[in-house]
Parts: sequence; C-alpha cells; structure tokens
Amino acid sequence: MSLEDLPPLRDVLAEHGILANKGFGQHFLLDLNITRKIARLAGPLDDCVTIEVGPGPGGLTRALLEAGGRVIAVEKDPRFLPLLADLAAAAPGRLTVIQADALKVDERALADAVQPGAPVRIVANLPYNVGTPLLIKWLTGPLRPESLSLMFQKEVAQRIVAEVDTDAYGRLGVISQAVAETEIIMDLPARAFTPPPKVASAVVRLTPKTERPSDTDLQSLEAITREAFGQRRKMLKSSLKLLGGEALCEAAGINPEARAETVDVAGFLRLARARL
Repeated sequence: MSLEDLPPLRDVLAEHGILANKGFGQHFLLDLNITRKIARLAGPLDDCVTIEVGPGPGGLTRALLEAGGRVIAVEKDPRFLPLLADLAAAAPGRLTVIQADALKVDERALADAVQPGAPVRIVANLPYNVGTPLLIKWLTGPLRPESLSLMFQKEVAQRIVAEVDTDAYGRLGVISQAVAETEIIMDLPARAFTPPPKVASAVVRLTPKTERPSDTDLQSLEAITREAFGQRRKMLKSSLKLLGGEALCEAAGINPEARAETVDVAGFLRLARARL
C-alpha cells in the first residue's frame, strides 16, 4: 500500500476507536489540504531529516512524507503506534517512529541515527501543554535545525513574534528572537481541528540566525528574562535586584527605571552579558 492508497484519517480513527486525549493536549488536524500547506510552507524537505513531535494519527506526517525526505515522528501516546506503523509501511525506509517523551529525547542523535550529518527541520502541530517548553529546549539546546515550523495556540504564536513595548512582548519573544527570525506563516481556526479547541491556532516559522548568542549568554538570558518578566510591572532595578539590580542595568547601558516590556532584544542580550 502506498501513501495514496491510505484510507481517510477519520476512518482510521474510527476503526481503532481512538479519541483525543485532553490530558495530552491533543487536537487532531485531519484535513490533508491544510497539512500539505504546512509542509509546503516549512521549506524544502526532500534533502533533510524532518522531526515531527506529537504526530497523533499522522495527518501532518502524511504530508511530510509526500514532500520527500526522511521523517522522524516522536509520539508519547502508544495508541497511535499502529497507525504510524501503517504510514511507515506505505513509505518504506522513510519514516522512523519513536515512542518517547519529546522533552527528554536527543533530537540530534535521532537524526544522526537515520542520516548522519543531515540538516534537520522540525515541523509539528505541538500538543498545547508542552509547546512552550519544547520551543525553549530547541532554541537553547545543542540541536541546530535549519528551521522550525510549529503550530501553537494563536496567543502563544503572537508572543513569539511580538515587538517590544506591546502587550504580547515577553520572555518567550525575547528568547525566540535572540536566536531566530520569527514570523507567523499561517492562521488556523478552531474548527480545523477534531475536537475543536477553545482557541484559534497559528503556525510560526523560526529560522535560526547564523550568529547566535553563546550557550553561556543564553543561560544568562533565560535567568534575566525570568526575573524581569516575572515582575514586569516593576522597574528593572527592582525586578532584577537579585541579579545585580541598578548596577547591572548601568553596566548594560539600560535605564534602571525602565520596565521589562520597554527593553528590546538587544538590550536584554546586553543585560545577559553584563551579568557574566
């Protein structure tokens, strides 16, 4: 059986009696027209290893396989393994299924086991309850993907791309934009999913910058932004008191009486480096 011969996803789910697990933040994307568009927007996939987290019944997985290249699907829920095995059989040698918690896997090692040294792209409809920690892991960890095309709740997507001095601007946006160029490439209404979530979603593409902060700078940036935005209504001299307060701000050339949402990404990087 080829990919073209596979039955509709709704039929596959009904056959196996599978419903979305709210505890895992699951909302299925079954419309192949939508998943194919996401795969197209993710960039050329035929020359790389694509890592997908939370494939569920495999709607996006099908589109990624159709786009070419090799795919690694990391799925925690064992109910989906038989469905993904059928996909693997329909695309011989191109789909590797890993049952694991994505927060704990070593993506570089997984990719090298499939195709050593190959460029990696991450494309995923992320489970709502782990989307943000996964993004932070990929941005600050050892993996160096060519790009990340990730679906989040729309509110989270807006925080990732938010500009300074806006309500959505915060820790997630600073860390994301310190490491990558960010843009929302697709909006999806709740009705596109089964079952429909209570909120709309959006796909964000992050393209890592050629020159990125050092690992030490990123660790410091995480600490600085955690304190600064944890008390975002306070002046930085107060919110960053435990990390150096007014002296730290002055060393970084930042007004100690400024509030976190008014400091741009470059300013936060100066604070991170001044703390070292």
